[in-house]
Amino acid sequence: MVNLEIEQQLWKRGVRCVAGIDEAGRGPLAGPVIAAAVVFPEGTWIDGVDDSKKLSTSQRERLHDIILRAAMSVGTGTISNEVIDEVNIFQATMEAMKQAVLRLSPMPGHLLIDGPYYRDKKIPFTTVVDGDAQCFSIAAASIIAKVTRDRLMVEYDMQFPQYGFARHKGYGTKEHREAIRKYGPCEIHRRSFRLGGLVIEGNHG
Repeated sequence: MVNLEIEQQLWKRGVRCVAGIDEAGRGPLAGPVIAAAVVFPEGTWIDGVDDSKKLSTSQRERLHDIILRAAMSVGTGTISNEVIDEVNIFQATMEAMKQAVLRLSPMPGHLLIDGPYYRDKKIPFTTVVDGDAQCFSIAAASIIAKVTRDRLMVEYDMQFPQYGFARHKGYGTKEHREAIRKYGPCEIHRRSFRLGGLVIEGNHG
């Protein structure tokens, strides 16, 4: 259950700017990976904030706007599919998180990272496995990252309507795989990804 336990421990130690960090888009076959970093004033709590995967689209959209109003600072980082193909999805995710943190003001005193890994050690950090289901700040970041990426994929749907990006957001659904087989990949597909024997290759469509 999402709570403020980790944040409260840090606040008691005198750390005033605690940033929760999460990403959206590690698994899709198309589009960027996006990370978000969120810092709240000490003691902030928003009812309904949870792991973005557990929320409906309407719940995420509503909470996204509430989080933006309540937060002290929000930063996002976006790494394109081209860079993902060059450096791999893990390295791209680390870079997206780093970018999100650098866009915070003021700089946080401690980072709470969803998952077991983080590479940039300039700021003290704590990694939290399944943090988006446990830690309030990370859960809030998961909502910001997810909504930001989903909105971008809806924009891509208007540019590449044959793939259905507005519906599946680039994930490897049956509809999406069949569209790749029929039309070939487009400019935002990740050429380094494979799913169920489907290899995304060939010229840009």
